Amino acid sequence: MTARLAHAVTSGTFSLDGETHQVDNNVWVLGDDEQCVVFDAPHDVETVLDLVGERECVGILLTHAHDDHVRMAPELSEALEAPILLNPVDREVWQLTHGDLPWDDDVADGDMFTIAGVNLEALHTPGHSPGSTCYYSEELGAVFTGDTLFQGGPGATGRSFSSRETIEQSVRERLFALPEDTVVHTGHGPDTTIGTEKRAAQGDWL
Repeated sequence: MTARLAHAVTSGTFSLDGETHQVDNNVWVLGDDEQCVVFDAPHDVETVLDLVGERECVGILLTHAHDDHVRMAPELSEALEAPILLNPVDREVWQLTHGDLPWDDDVADGDMFTIAGVNLEALHTPGHSPGSTCYYSEELGAVFTGDTLFQGGPGATGRSFSSRETIEQSVRERLFALPEDTVVHTGHGPDTTIGTEKRAAQGDWL
């Protein structure tokens, strides 16, 4: 069976450092007719359940632990009977939302996951948060970047646990090393490509 990608947008809030903002988050579900994985768990469990349908979800892969990406993770995990996976470097960020409630499994740089016959490689890309992790599939020619890279450049920094210098290094060394035609599926907003963002960064911060 061929892997397919489902997508929806959910709306809610993002809170950090005493500020709260309205945000729209992308939700991505990758799989075939039998199994799938979910990237992030924002705002609205029912939207994700609709994307998954009757399939077995074998993992909820969190790109990072900001509340707009993980707030519904425990509830979604229970509904899907699926494990929550997170890079443990984001522990302090996770605890802002979920306290001592644990996630299920750790993700580390270089970990490989296989779903619907395609491989996903975890790429640790700190900067937006300490444990930010992207998931790259060579077979799909795509990378799921969370808030590390958007159409228009790297994700936001300037808040707690973030670093502009670090995120630029992550994008430069890890993401811009991918093929230029790689499609970037982001945590917010439209898709882009590695080549498009690489060209835009020339003469600016690249």
